[in-house]
Amino acid sequence: MVKEDVSTCSGLMMVSEMETKCHVVDISESLNYTFHCESDVGSIEDIGSAVVVLMNVLRKRTEPSNSVTFIIRRMPNVKVFGGSSHPDLAYKIVDRLGIEIGKVVTKKFSNLETCVEIGESVRGEDVYIVQSGSGEINDNLMELLIMINACKIASASRITAVIPCFPYARQDKKDKSRAPISAKLVANMLSVAGADHIITMDLHASQIQGFFDIPVDNLCAEPAVLKWIKENIPEWRNSIIVSPDAGGAKRVTSIADSLNIEFALIHKERKKANEVAAMVLVGDVKDKVAILVDDMADTCGTICHAAEKLTEAGAVKVYAILTHGVFSGPALSRIINACFEAVVVTNTIPQDRHMKESEKIKCIDISMMFAEAVRRTHNGESVSYLFSNVPY
Repeated sequence: MVKEDVSTCSGLMMVSEMETKCHVVDISESLNYTFHCESDVGSIEDIGSAVVVLMNVLRKRTEPSNSVTFIIRRMPNVKVFGGSSHPDLAYKIVDRLGIEIGKVVTKKFSNLETCVEIGESVRGEDVYIVQSGSGEINDNLMELLIMINACKIASASRITAVIPCFPYARQDKKDKSRAPISAKLVANMLSVAGADHIITMDLHASQIQGFFDIPVDNLCAEPAVLKWIKENIPEWRNSIIVSPDAGGAKRVTSIADSLNIEFALIHKERKKANEVAAMVLVGDVKDKVAILVDDMADTCGTICHAAEKLTEAGAVKVYAILTHGVFSGPALSRIINACFEAVVVTNTIPQDRHMKESEKIKCIDISMMFAEAVRRTHNGESVSYLFSNVPY
């Protein structure tokens, strides 16, 4: 243990200095600086570098009569790797964290087997792998499993899979004879591959968390949605939040309560998957701005039929806000021909191509929420703050 009396300063502060692998925590307002180095923190020069950084931060707050005690602890580095499904999101996360993206090469052999090569040491490190359930879902899922296992057998201390859009989330129950529960299968595969923790967003059914025997943080896009509504819909006080199906009732009531406005519900009946037979509106939308809110839009048949129903019922404008914009098949042509003012999605799935094809599609960046979840998880802090706030 190394102790060094440095100087006297005032102020409460928490600093994480990546270059010196130190973490600074305030524990007192009445003692001199004490630098407590646990385990192998490095040389005295490393400690001195941390002191210089800290002094530069606190210099403007200096008061000769007061002082603070700090502890510097050796912490494992954060390593963030990005899969091939959404590299842009991975880069935004590491940019906010102030670190570099981990070196990894993913490729396919001539027989289309996936090959992953981790390009740097992960021994004893806290590893985060960002891979969304989009695009070529089966290939991307297999790539994620191989990356997790590669880090596991390379002696990573903890492996967290950051999966913004959870694959196979809609197959979460046995709704007919001989139907698979594929979401449970995916959960088992992730656990067996070696994942210690899962970070995701707006699961299709929150009960999917129970499929895992490891911790799952299911982040909410709701705080970012509320922020977008207040900043981009001038008439939001004269609006009504609408769920396109009964399953989203809890989601829309939460948003409506936060905005102190009314909500409505559309009951739908399906002939078969991806095809809606009939819709019934429950609620009054006449002369109001209707805001459709759902967790996912795939072929967009549901939300486009819902928009028509709302317009027929007297809504003056119709917006759609969706966490996961899959937009497969005829989705984009349906959106272009529908009566939406805007279709707002988050970037849990890449949206650049969709936004170029339709000006109606707008994107909410949620990379800061995942970056903050990574930071809090690494530092052992609570992530519950993110359930009701957007980090800045």
